[in-house]
Amino acid sequence: MRLDVVTIFPEYLSPLDLSLIGKAREQCLIDLRVHDLRDFTHDRHRTVDDTPYGGGAGMVMRPEPWGEALDHLMVTGVPGALPHLLIPGPGGVPFTQAMAQELATEPWLAFACGRYEGIDERVIDHAETLMPVTVVSLGDYVLGGGEVAVLAMVEAIARLVPGVIGNADSMVEESHEDGLLEYPVFTKPPQWRGRGL
Repeated sequence: MRLDVVTIFPEYLSPLDLSLIGKAREQCLIDLRVHDLRDFTHDRHRTVDDTPYGGGAGMVMRPEPWGEALDHLMVTGVPGALPHLLIPGPGGVPFTQAMAQELATEPWLAFACGRYEGIDERVIDHAETLMPVTVVSLGDYVLGGGEVAVLAMVEAIARLVPGVIGNADSMVEESHEDGLLEYPVFTKPPQWRGRGL
């Protein structure tokens, strides 16, 4: 599976070098590439944002770097395939285990990490003419940017790729499989601080 992440903070994605996802990357089960949005700017300050058109508080991510970043993905991506672009956003469809399972079957996913007040809406409109696009929400709260959401989504999706989890049986009775939560678990010793099994 190919995964591309576009962000202004590439180092934010470094936890994906750890644990099962890191091992899956080493074993080439997952081809994860992180792209710095600032590489697609052309001014000396590497500007990616500007004030909202029409006024208002905050800053909006400019369309030009995003357009070039998406063009770059299309040219350097999987030959003959289109990425499914996932954009974390509070107004998106809720991210669920069922969605993670569906996405884990796709050959190529791309993630756009917004910041500030978000990405100029024209970028999303343009991307929809090139590839499937889904705005996804992790819940009813506000994050500083899309990176935390992408970490969560990549972890949930990538662990479902065949071979990433060593013992596939461990996923059979997980929480949220078939809409249920997993039962309490215990290990040894059978007695601990006066509490038995």
